[in-house]
Amino acid sequence: MLADINQWFLSLGEQYGVNPYIFGAIYVGAIPFFLASIAWLVKRARAGRSTVLPTMLAGFFFVSAYLYLAIAGRNIPVWVWIFLAVLVAYGAWSTIRDTRRKIALSDKE
Repeated sequence: MLADINQWFLSLGEQYGVNPYIFGAIYVGAIPFFLASIAWLVKRARAGRSTVLPTMLAGFFFVSAYLYLAIAGRNIPVWVWIFLAVLVAYGAWSTIRDTRRKIALSDKE
């Protein structure tokens, strides 16, 4: 049964030209870099310094797996791109909201 699931999982990659394991590794591997970028952003915002670079890095790490999909993938259905756009928009909104909360909390302290 596990072999069948693995075969199905890999067949998705073959169909769309993407290695699912590489996609997953980028997705999971970017998490610590994303969190570090957010921490750096909050620290710089608290200090009243520019947050452009940490914001750009956080954005890059946030979408890095999807960049791989866009570059290496082929024949990706339109619904997948719509779904990913909704996920990215919600994630960006949520991250901005939480980051603003952290900065405001530190200003009160």
